[in-house]
Amino acid sequence: MSKRDYYEVLGVDKSASQDDIKKAYRKLARQYHPDVNKASDAEQKFKEAKEAYDVLSDEQKKSQYDRFGHVDPNQGMGGGGFGGADFGGGFGDLFDMFFGGAGQRRNPNAPQRGNDLQYTLTLDFKEAVFGKEMDINIPRTETCDTCHGNGAKPGTKPDTCSVCRGSGQQEVVQNTAFGRIVNRRVCSACNGQGVTIKEKCGTCHGAGKVKKQRKIHLNIPAGVDEGAQLRVSGEGEAGTRGGPSGDLYVVIRVKPHDFFEREGDDIYCEVPLTFTQAALGDEIEIPTLTEKVKLKIPPGTQTDTYFRLKGKGVPRLRGYGQGDQHVKVVVVTPTNLTDEQKELLREIARQTGEHTHEQQQTIFERMKKAILGD
Repeated sequence: MSKRDYYEVLGVDKSASQDDIKKAYRKLARQYHPDVNKASDAEQKFKEAKEAYDVLSDEQKKSQYDRFGHVDPNQGMGGGGFGGADFGGGFGDLFDMFFGGAGQRRNPNAPQRGNDLQYTLTLDFKEAVFGKEMDINIPRTETCDTCHGNGAKPGTKPDTCSVCRGSGQQEVVQNTAFGRIVNRRVCSACNGQGVTIKEKCGTCHGAGKVKKQRKIHLNIPAGVDEGAQLRVSGEGEAGTRGGPSGDLYVVIRVKPHDFFEREGDDIYCEVPLTFTQAALGDEIEIPTLTEKVKLKIPPGTQTDTYFRLKGKGVPRLRGYGQGDQHVKVVVVTPTNLTDEQKELLREIARQTGEHTHEQQQTIFERMKKAILGD
């Protein structure tokens, strides 16, 4: 059976970044790992994904695969180059650096840090302004309490892999025009772990980790805004072989408010004024984030005028004090006037020299004559 395209196996495009390739592989590895997926084809799909990742995660191998696909460009060359010299030792490490082996030579039994986690938290408008203490529940992997992370049944222990002898790597010899090149790859017998488990832990089934819901206490600081990230150290997923846990990143989302709008540390709102209030002036009540305050409106205030309430905004997240509240006033035109009210307004217009409908018509005629002539 011909091999599937590696990009198709991982479900990524050829333009995918190394980070995207890694995420795609991890998703498939979790889905098809034989210890958690008992389907008949799970192991085969797991190995297929591993093979695709081994190639596409290595820039040299990826470049060669993009040019030649599954065909080995060195096939058929034999081992005659340089008199059939064996570069498996000495210069082998040098060639490993170019052909991808050096990137996989870390100790497979060394402690490894756990993955970071991200949690999206939605807050009400005022919760973001004033801060809040709360608990959240997050799903994460933790070290198995039964086997303490080694994956073996209590009373037993993992065995050193007989194929790679604990190194987690296999040596693959290729005959090329330059001689024999030794390339190191992840051991297929132990998947690079360096150990095999004969009797697996009944709780984690050999994985060394289990999924749990963990309650985390958060102290949301006053003044956080949309898109802010809070880092909770050590509350990510458990490390491997005694490695430290990753971190938890809480991403903040804020619900909109019915009356207030926020820009940075400042608050904006809009209040209506009657024609009389705008013309004669008044003292009105304005809601703020904490209380109602009096605002003096001077006579003759125009629509879209802004007033500033100093210190009535959002507490500054990094620093002292608070932002301001900006109040925009909008003059509301009266509707459904009675005949008497309309006459009163006409009288005001006559006394103030404002243009009535008749005066406006006269002005229009003058403009027409000036433009078109008599």
